[in-house]
Amino acid sequence: MTALLLGALGLTLSLVIPGPLAAARWPERAPAAAVALWQALTLAAVLSALGVVLAAPEELVRAFGSGRPASAVALVGALAVAAVIVLRLLGSLAGVMYRSRARRARHRLLVDLLDRAEQHGDLDVRGLRVLDGELPFAYCVPGRSPRVVLSGGALKLLGAPEVAAVLAHEQAHLRHRHDLVLESFTAFYRAVPRPLRSRAPLDAVHMLLEMAADDAARRRCGAVPVRAALARLSEAPPAPADAAGQPGMPAVEGRRRWDRLAAPLPTPLPLTALVLVAAGGLLVLPTVILVLPWLGQALAAWPL
Repeated sequence: MTALLLGALGLTLSLVIPGPLAAARWPERAPAAAVALWQALTLAAVLSALGVVLAAPEELVRAFGSGRPASAVALVGALAVAAVIVLRLLGSLAGVMYRSRARRARHRLLVDLLDRAEQHGDLDVRGLRVLDGELPFAYCVPGRSPRVVLSGGALKLLGAPEVAAVLAHEQAHLRHRHDLVLESFTAFYRAVPRPLRSRAPLDAVHMLLEMAADDAARRRCGAVPVRAALARLSEAPPAPADAAGQPGMPAVEGRRRWDRLAAPLPTPLPLTALVLVAAGGLLVLPTVILVLPWLGQALAAWPL
């Protein structure tokens, strides 16, 4: 019974909940807490899958009354499959992190070589790199030695308050290491088998991280320059794959962020607390409520 409940829970968390949650508008009021909820949902789905792998063989052996050899084989097989799942996730995460860091190292070298920041002495920002070109864009390259990259076209297009807002937005990405959050969701997306895969968590988290950076910029510079900079940079080309804070974005995403900035800065402490409690509940449900009772029965019945 535990395996069936965990399987139903895992499928619900993987295939049913992501779509409606990604389409909901309430996470925009507490983007950081909503990211934590997405993280809890993803981890709970993984825990549910592991629980199914471990619980199903034991329950089948117990139901059919198989002997000690069959129980031992089932245990070894369950542990092997669980290990494959964990190693696949860890391998995907290691691959994503390795490739991201290699690309970022090359990208930092290129922007350092092409930098023209000395021509804009009024911009005293650590790690700032200015590239020649008429196309307006702005993004950051995270890592141990981060960079904030602006184009000459962006500096021509934006006024001083808007430039300050863009810099505050990109620095928020760097300060809160949003790249690590996106890497974890990217790794999970690539590790999950295609029939069970949903891109909704990855896209939703990307949107929420942009909104969190918008809020940080709004607190520092005000909503008007952030909104103006977003509108003027919304037609920019996409940032490189190894960058964060993508300036070019789908029209729907840009519109949602632009509309959101027209409202007062949200301070939803009750909503944030409720979302964090829900995130904790998602982690407790497959572990404490379902797995621990089964574990007690399994340890009593399994011939170890």
